[in-house]
Amino acid sequence: MWSKLRRHLAAKLFLSYLIVVLVGMAVLVVAVEITIPSAFQRHMMGMPGMMGGKKPDMFSGFRSGVNEALTISAGAALLAALGVSVWMSRKVVAPVQAITQASLRIADGHFNQRVSGANDDPQYADELDQLAQAFNQMAERLEHTEQMRSQLLGDVSHELRTPLTAIKGSMEALVDGVLLAERATFEQIEQEADRLQRLVNDLQELSRVEAGAYELDRQEVSIEALVQAAAQRLDQQFLQKNISLITHLSPDLPIILGDQDRLLQVLTNLLNNACQYTAPGSEVHVEVNQQRDEVILSVQDNGVGIPAEHLAHLFTRFYRVDKSRSRQAGGGSGIGLTIAKHLIEAHGGRIWVESAGPGKGSTFAFALPIHKQ
Repeated sequence: MWSKLRRHLAAKLFLSYLIVVLVGMAVLVVAVEITIPSAFQRHMMGMPGMMGGKKPDMFSGFRSGVNEALTISAGAALLAALGVSVWMSRKVVAPVQAITQASLRIADGHFNQRVSGANDDPQYADELDQLAQAFNQMAERLEHTEQMRSQLLGDVSHELRTPLTAIKGSMEALVDGVLLAERATFEQIEQEADRLQRLVNDLQELSRVEAGAYELDRQEVSIEALVQAAAQRLDQQFLQKNISLITHLSPDLPIILGDQDRLLQVLTNLLNNACQYTAPGSEVHVEVNQQRDEVILSVQDNGVGIPAEHLAHLFTRFYRVDKSRSRQAGGGSGIGLTIAKHLIEAHGGRIWVESAGPGKGSTFAFALPIHKQ
């Protein structure tokens, strides 16, 4: 019973009011018991009848004594109640003030601020403790986001600087006559320009999907046709690396309702990653099957694999397991999987990754709800 009461702020406030009332009543009773005999005696001795005059009015003396005792007792009870109220109010207000001050410091850019003193034990944490815990979680995420933003500036500047430097160096060499105006030179410049364009397009696409500034063109989509279109789009890339793309499609796959272009974008991204991180001469498997009311599509490779500590962060924007490898291989800036996650979730689906560890390959999969006619 007591543990349940401790988990609710309303119950604590009620108990605090009850404590104030009880303390006031207790002080009042004690003060009356202490003061009424002396007050009554003093009023009785001061009456004319006690000095040989008229018969004393016992009721008037008693009433005066009681009134004096109640006045003194009420004052003492009021002071006690005020003291207890101030103490209880500070106990309630202090966490709110701490959260307010921490919020102001975070607003000034100090994202390492946390609220201390919150009860982490769920058995005794009330609403204020839960608020403090939620605030600390929010502050931690904001700090992580700020770190990611700072990392983004470095990553994007590096990604922009690398092709720009190559383009500028090639153009200067052409102007100075160091490089000949050959087809290979212009193809190299074109490749670097394409790299710049891909990065800018990815950043624009990420901005749109995170803001929800797009609409899905929902229509009936054939999974078989979707896999075939993605395979044809990346056919030359797989051939150049001598990687076999093998598909496993369950018979009689149901129709799904979705944006075919967006789903093709997601599948192409997963296949492109599998091709990029798989060694030449290996295989990439695409498997599609139905499980209950979902269609599961997975892309499995036997490439470099992913350490377990990175799996939970792969769909975080700008996150890359190995930055140096991605840059050397000409990969993206860690945006594609974030875009894929937003697009799949916009279809009411889910996306995830599995890997047994470094050198053991990885499997990216997403599930989409079946369209019921």
